[in-house]
Amino acid sequence: MPSLEILEIILPALAAGLMIALTHAPLGLEVLKRGIIFIDLAIAQIAGLGLVVANIYLHERAGITIQLFALSFALLGGLFFRFIERKTPELLEAIIGSTFVLSASLALLLLADHPHGGEEIQHLLSGQILFVTWTDVLSHLPVYALILSLWFTLPKVRSGISFYFLFSLAITSSVQLVGIYVVFASLILPAIAAYKYKSKLPIAWSCGILSVIMGIVVSTLWDFPAGNVIVLSYAISSILILYAKLKHFSE
Repeated sequence: MPSLEILEIILPALAAGLMIALTHAPLGLEVLKRGIIFIDLAIAQIAGLGLVVANIYLHERAGITIQLFALSFALLGGLFFRFIERKTPELLEAIIGSTFVLSASLALLLLADHPHGGEEIQHLLSGQILFVTWTDVLSHLPVYALILSLWFTLPKVRSGISFYFLFSLAITSSVQLVGIYVVFASLILPAIAAYKYKSKLPIAWSCGILSVIMGIVVSTLWDFPAGNVIVLSYAISSILILYAKLKHFSE
């Protein structure tokens, strides 16, 4: 394949991956700080369920309708978790995990008789980042720009219902671009990598940027599934970054 064609595939995928990495890093740090680790998986799966419902019953695969459907599902999930957080916070993590299992089971049931059910499940979980186009990137860019601008200019949005709204907004876009596995990895693993560092956000950003570049390059060169390779890249990067800090402490 000519190098120009490779660049046409890699560049929008890189842009999407980096856009997600930069947005997810501060969200992931907040999730780890709150101890609600599986909320990203749960809301990602709820948004995914919305995508499945729109696909099957509305025959939509793209456009504003499917965006609104997925976002509505994710926002309802976020509102529900906020309600539980206020009423019975000690049960929040258990309910988040249970909601993930329930929404995943519903999605599988809906796709059981779908002619392309296996393909749809694979797409939902691992994504198809190498099939992302510049049109996809530009359509989701305003969402991530809004989230980051609000996050850094209005600190109050990091708590209460505002956090769940921004989180749901980010997850809805990210699931469509890269799938549930990469969404979870890009939120939690950079936060883990930065856990022992004083300047956590720059470390989390560095971990995300390195992981996306490494994952996309490796998957393209060796023709591996991009989503799975990116997850492994996040794991390797976070382990190395955290190990470097722990080793420094032990010396």
